Amino acid sequence: QVQLLESGGGSVQSGESLRLSCKYSKEYTGDCMGWFRQFPGKERAWVGNIYANGTTYRPASLKGRVTIRRDNAKNTLTLQLDDMKPEDTAMYICAAGRIGYYGGTCVVDYWGQGTQVTVSP
Repeated sequence: QVQLLESGGGSVQSGESLRLSCKYSKEYTGDCMGWFRQFPGKERAWVGNIYANGTTYRPASLKGRVTIRRDNAKNTLTLQLDDMKPEDTAMYICAAGRIGYYGGTCVVDYWGQGTQVTVSP
Protein backbone atom coordinates (compact mmCIF):
# COMPACT_ATOMS: atom_id res chain seq x y z
CA GLN A 1 0.00 0.00 0.00
CA VAL A 2 1.49 3.30 -1.09
CA GLN A 3 1.60 5.94 1.60
CA LEU A 4 2.25 9.66 1.29
CA LEU A 5 3.20 11.77 4.30
CA GLU A 6 3.43 15.53 4.07
CA SER A 7 5.44 17.77 6.38
CA GLY A 8 6.60 21.35 6.61
CA GLY A 9 3.31 23.14 7.08
CA GLY A 10 2.79 25.91 9.60
CA SER A 11 2.52 29.66 9.78
CA VAL A 12 4.44 32.09 7.59
CA GLN A 13 4.36 35.82 6.89
CA SER A 14 3.38 37.37 3.58
CA GLY A 15 6.29 37.51 1.18
CA GLU A 16 8.12 34.57 2.69
CA SER A 17 8.81 31.26 0.98
CA LEU A 18 7.56 27.89 2.14
CA ARG A 19 8.93 24.44 1.44
CA LEU A 20 6.79 21.36 1.94
CA SER A 21 7.91 17.75 1.72
CA CYS A 22 6.06 14.57 0.89
CA LYS A 23 7.69 11.30 1.86
CA TYR A 24 6.35 8.46 -0.25
CA SER A 25 6.69 4.74 0.32
CA LYS A 26 9.22 2.92 -1.84
CA GLU A 27 6.43 0.79 -3.33
CA TYR A 28 5.40 3.78 -5.42
CA THR A 29 7.17 3.80 -8.78
CA GLY A 30 4.66 5.80 -10.79
CA ASP A 31 5.40 8.49 -13.31
CA CYS A 32 3.40 11.45 -12.05
CA MET A 33 3.29 13.22 -8.70
CA GLY A 34 1.89 16.54 -7.69
CA TRP A 35 0.45 18.93 -5.15
CA PHE A 36 -3.06 20.19 -4.58
CA ARG A 37 -4.47 22.56 -2.01
CA GLN A 38 -7.83 22.73 -0.39
CA PHE A 39 -9.46 25.92 0.78
CA PRO A 40 -12.22 25.67 3.41
CA GLY A 41 -15.53 24.82 1.80
CA LYS A 42 -14.09 24.55 -1.71
CA GLU A 43 -12.85 21.82 -4.02
CA ARG A 44 -9.20 20.90 -4.25
CA ALA A 45 -7.17 23.17 -6.47
CA TRP A 46 -4.21 22.01 -8.52
CA VAL A 47 -0.83 23.48 -7.56
CA GLY A 48 1.49 21.57 -9.89
CA ASN A 49 2.75 18.23 -11.21
CA ILE A 50 6.06 16.62 -12.00
CA TYR A 51 6.57 13.75 -14.41
CA ALA A 52 9.19 11.04 -13.97
CA ASN A 53 11.38 12.71 -16.61
CA GLY A 54 11.51 15.86 -14.47
CA THR A 55 9.10 17.97 -16.52
CA THR A 56 6.96 20.16 -14.31
CA TYR A 57 3.57 21.76 -14.90
CA ARG A 58 1.69 24.39 -12.93
CA PRO A 59 -1.33 26.60 -13.46
CA ALA A 60 -0.70 29.97 -15.05
CA SER A 61 -1.87 31.69 -11.87
CA LEU A 62 1.05 30.20 -9.93
CA LYS A 63 3.80 30.39 -12.55
CA GLY A 64 6.96 31.89 -11.20
CA ARG A 65 6.06 31.04 -7.61
CA VAL A 66 5.95 27.23 -7.62
CA THR A 67 8.91 24.84 -7.74
CA ILE A 68 8.38 21.08 -7.56
CA ARG A 69 11.13 18.49 -7.30
CA ARG A 70 11.20 14.73 -6.89
CA ASP A 71 14.11 12.86 -5.32
CA ASN A 72 13.70 9.14 -5.92
CA ALA A 73 16.80 8.31 -3.89
CA LYS A 74 15.11 9.84 -0.84
CA ASN A 75 11.51 8.99 -1.85
CA THR A 76 10.65 12.62 -1.37
CA LEU A 77 8.60 15.14 -3.32
CA THR A 78 9.04 18.80 -2.44
CA LEU A 79 7.04 21.93 -3.11
CA GLN A 80 8.44 25.42 -2.74
CA LEU A 81 6.00 28.29 -2.93
CA ASP A 82 7.54 31.76 -3.06
CA ASP A 83 6.12 35.18 -2.19
CA MET A 84 3.41 33.69 -0.01
CA LYS A 85 0.13 35.58 0.25
CA PRO A 86 -2.75 35.29 2.73
CA GLU A 87 -4.87 33.76 -0.06
CA ASP A 88 -2.38 30.87 -0.19
CA THR A 89 -3.69 29.74 3.20
CA ALA A 90 -4.92 26.18 2.66
CA MET A 91 -4.36 22.50 3.34
CA TYR A 92 -1.62 21.32 0.98
CA ILE A 93 -1.98 17.75 -0.22
CA CYS A 94 0.51 15.46 -1.94
CA ALA A 95 -0.71 13.21 -4.77
CA ALA A 96 0.77 10.33 -6.73
CA GLY A 97 -0.41 8.45 -9.77
CA ARG A 98 -0.01 8.10 -13.52
CA ILE A 99 0.44 10.48 -16.41
CA GLY A 100 -2.96 11.58 -17.66
CA TYR A 101 -4.30 11.72 -21.19
CA TYR A 102 -4.06 15.50 -21.40
CA GLY A 103 -0.63 17.09 -21.27
CA GLY A 104 0.51 18.05 -17.81
CA THR A 105 -2.15 16.06 -16.00
CA CYS A 106 -1.97 13.19 -13.54
CA VAL A 107 -4.50 10.48 -12.81
CA VAL A 108 -4.25 10.40 -9.03
CA ASP A 109 -4.20 6.99 -7.39
CA TYR A 110 -2.97 8.02 -3.96
CA TRP A 111 -3.51 11.03 -1.70
CA GLY A 112 -1.72 12.21 1.40
CA GLN A 113 -3.51 13.54 4.47
CA GLY A 114 -2.32 17.08 3.92
CA THR A 115 -0.44 19.71 5.87
CA GLN A 116 -1.96 23.04 6.88
CA VAL A 117 -0.33 26.29 5.79
CA THR A 118 -1.42 29.66 7.18
CA VAL A 119 -0.13 32.94 5.79
CA SER A 120 -0.36 36.10 7.87
CA PRO A 121 -0.59 39.58 6.27
